[in-house]
Amino acid sequence: MKRTPLLFLNVIIIATCGLIYELLAGTLSSYVLGDSVTQFSLIIGIYLFAMGVGSWASRYIDRNIAEKFVDIELAVAVIGGFSAPLLFLTFANLSYFGIVLYSMVFIIGTLVGLEIPLLMRILKDELDFKDLVSKVLALDYIGALAASLLFPIFLVPKLGLNRTSLLFGMLNAAVGIWGTWLLEPLIKRNINILRVKGFVILALLFIAFIKADSLTTLAEDNLFTDNIIYAKSSPYQRIVVTKGKTGHALFLNGNLQFNSFDEYRYHEALVHPAFAAFGENPKRILVLGGGDGLALREILKYKSVENVTLVDLDPGMTELSKALPALAELNRNAYDDPRVSVTNADAFFWLDNNTLEPFDIAIVDFPDPNNFALGKLYTTRFYKLLKSKLKPDSAIVIQCTSPLIARKSYWSIIKTLEAVGFIVKPYQTTVPSFGVWGYALAKLQPFETPSKPPANIDLKFLNDNSFASMFDFPSDTTLPLEEIEINRLDNQALVRYYEMEWRRFE
Repeated sequence: MKRTPLLFLNVIIIATCGLIYELLAGTLSSYVLGDSVTQFSLIIGIYLFAMGVGSWASRYIDRNIAEKFVDIELAVAVIGGFSAPLLFLTFANLSYFGIVLYSMVFIIGTLVGLEIPLLMRILKDELDFKDLVSKVLALDYIGALAASLLFPIFLVPKLGLNRTSLLFGMLNAAVGIWGTWLLEPLIKRNINILRVKGFVILALLFIAFIKADSLTTLAEDNLFTDNIIYAKSSPYQRIVVTKGKTGHALFLNGNLQFNSFDEYRYHEALVHPAFAAFGENPKRILVLGGGDGLALREILKYKSVENVTLVDLDPGMTELSKALPALAELNRNAYDDPRVSVTNADAFFWLDNNTLEPFDIAIVDFPDPNNFALGKLYTTRFYKLLKSKLKPDSAIVIQCTSPLIARKSYWSIIKTLEAVGFIVKPYQTTVPSFGVWGYALAKLQPFETPSKPPANIDLKFLNDNSFASMFDFPSDTTLPLEEIEINRLDNQALVRYYEMEWRRFE
């Protein structure tokens, strides 16, 4: 059996595994820490620097190179393979998660940086130096391409972060075990010990792979105070529903979306001002986001409504009511109403690519702009696309985060809406689970601020007094004196504001 082609296959596997660990760390850190650009920049920078350190350190390995190569493979298998489960557990239990994260990235990068130089030295007597360098580097980049394609298209949607990490740990362990036979003439001692270590590591990773859901649950049990009754990873986010003394709560990527105890305050405030501002007999309603169906519940109270189009990226959210009867009861089986049609798509591209009859009312209920993927849904470009789907007298409402905690973020959204031609009436209310929460009511024509909710609608929270008071802002939530940036696709000022303001309360 020729050894050289098989060692080149090792190069592809090593490169693929190495980039997968880098992508895992970047994705996981952006999930739990937010600000994906900062996190990926830090992870890539630390990882590449660490690879340089590993390559430089390889010069000091003079003896037993084949044995050291196998040892390093097994070390990468352990640290890289268990990286995602360990990081999830660390985030749930330790306050210094960032130190653990970046240290782990540095260690993995250093070990990966050691691998290729050692492998090249093993191959140096079997190939001309020019051919050796060109083939090893070419195969290294092919492995990186394979990882970059597999990770978003197959691995994360189908396996999730934990299983992906453990699977590639097993691949590293398999390369190490395989290497004990492939490099047997060059391993002068301890070969049986290396094999035993390799099989033990492979077995541990395989058991963890089988029990990956239990590892995730173990981490989440420490993150959430109430009992978890539903947990699922969709291709887009981690969906968790808990049940406690106050009721059911929905979390996306660890961020609270609603608590059944007080969600009606949030959703009544979200929906009914738009209907009050539009006037009589709205028929066509657009909902962007709001996959839990709770905004739908409020909209469907209006008998004049003939059609509601809901656009939400994640089928895992729009189908959650089917898996969770408690949510179906809470949203009053809104998805079973024949007036409702659901599209699972990115709202940004859906608005850009669809020509539809204009809507009377649009309700925009996206998660807060804690990363750039969400931030694009609060930009001038997005609001221009939304504007093109409205009638001249249409009304819209947008949830806009807390004007108390994230004052600049809130007013950046208001300023962005105004920049594309909307007349905006800012308003806020108190939702105990969230605190003071802000919204924007907007139309394309000047209009009077509505003073009371529509008549003959069943409401638990809003009445004439509470409705009118929402449009009054205390001094600590009004527009700041300093200049507030407009949120555009090329600057994403809102995400920077949001990260800065909410970080104070972590």
